Amino acid sequence: MKKKEIEDIFGGILEKEHDVSAGMAAIQTLLTVLERDTSETVQELDSNLQAAVDAMKKTDYPVTAVASGSELFLRFITLAKLDTKRVLTHSKSRVVLKAMKEAARANKRFEVYITVSSPDNSGQDMCCLLEKENIPCTLILDSAVGYVMEQVDMVMVGAEGVVESGGIINKVGSYTMAMCARELKKPFYVLTESFKFVRLYPLNQHDLPDEFKYTSSKLKEDLSKEHPMVDYTPPSYITLLFTDLGILTPSAVSDELIKLYL
Repeated sequence: MKKKEIEDIFGGILEKEHDVSAGMAAIQTLLTVLERDTSETVQELDSNLQAAVDAMKKTDYPVTAVASGSELFLRFITLAKLDTKRVLTHSKSRVVLKAMKEAARANKRFEVYITVSSPDNSGQDMCCLLEKENIPCTLILDSAVGYVMEQVDMVMVGAEGVVESGGIINKVGSYTMAMCARELKKPFYVLTESFKFVRLYPLNQHDLPDEFKYTSSKLKEDLSKEHPMVDYTPPSYITLLFTDLGILTPSAVSDELIKLYL
């Protein structure tokens, strides 16, 4: 809304309702601004509301009342913004992308941080796909995971495979992200389909078979100089797995595998 329009709404309230204080009129004006606002991000909404407050402060009405009423209103809006989640994801995942699209279409407000995901930079593709859905997202360096982790509410990744222990095999860097998440007490969620459940029980990174970590062409070369495509994230770092079989704890995966292969 334009400055003149805000001033007219604010002044109109005070002229029509003589018993209303400037503080209450400021709150009513901000509610009107909020109803008409078309912001796509929380930051943009904050900026528009603050501009409205500045416009009201420059009128001839008492600034103190306007400032106190506006501050109280913005405080409640700030509390409401806690519903806007910040999600960190890694690489490109079809399941995670689908889940985020559905959440956006259900009018859920959230922002996404996406790792570039070297060496193939698949995170860039994920970012472009989210932007097409008008989902606010920020591309970050893989090395910035620790820095960004304290700003997010959760981590959400896909999986190339879910092993019998409830751990996952996923794009290299997932294990690092999981360790950072646990250190900062952020939930680490995995979104995957049950057909990715694998009858494999690795104990560490070395236990992952080479055919899982490298392409067939790389297996013919000296692997000591090759970076693996995936890594193993142990179940102790995973909060929950969201699957077509339901929401599972890592310990429940082995039970589901038994049912699948009976």
